[in-house]
Amino acid sequence: NIYASMNIDRLHQLLKGVFKDHTWEWMVDFLKDIYGAEKALELIDERFFALPGFSDIRQFGDKLTRVKQWTGSEYKDMLKVWLAALAPLLKGHPNHLKFLKSVTDFILIAGYHSHTETTLRYLQDALHDISRNIYLFLPYRHNQSISKIPKIHSLFHYIECIKKMGSADNSDTEVSEATHKNHIKDGYRALNKVDCIPQMLRWETR
Repeated sequence: NIYASMNIDRLHQLLKGVFKDHTWEWMVDFLKDIYGAEKALELIDERFFALPGFSDIRQFGDKLTRVKQWTGSEYKDMLKVWLAALAPLLKGHPNHLKFLKSVTDFILIAGYHSHTETTLRYLQDALHDISRNIYLFLPYRHNQSISKIPKIHSLFHYIECIKKMGSADNSDTEVSEATHKNHIKDGYRALNKVDCIPQMLRWETR
């Protein structure tokens, strides 16, 4: 079965997919419905800007919602603080906040370097809470359906894959993504931009 060889990818499935491309976008749209489009973006920026400085906590500045492209490390830094930042904006909407918490729990627990039956049970509990509250964001799907989102569907295979193939960091593409700078970007910058690929290959083999 060729599909049995496919493993989980925390960077693209969880951080970029479930967190940034889906949950974050849904939550921004939900807050726009509550406060209005411009006001919602201003409030989100203010909340992230107001986070106090502390060791290992990124300072996002006051234009968070204007940023068009994020890196994997920035996704993880947002994940650390978004519950604290957005909770005051979700007063009166406890189930939406519970959904954010369950997504956060799932992503963080899935990133453990090793697992026990207890941590896998925590992962299952988080998945159960995600399934129970995800319907709240149906209005923000163009086709009014959650069931056909590949990144969301992948969550249901994490526990099985971890049991069969080990922790998610064994197959996380974040390591290979980080080598882009050394193996590709630095090499490209060193070239004259003419017939780049052969030059980059020679640059790599020096």
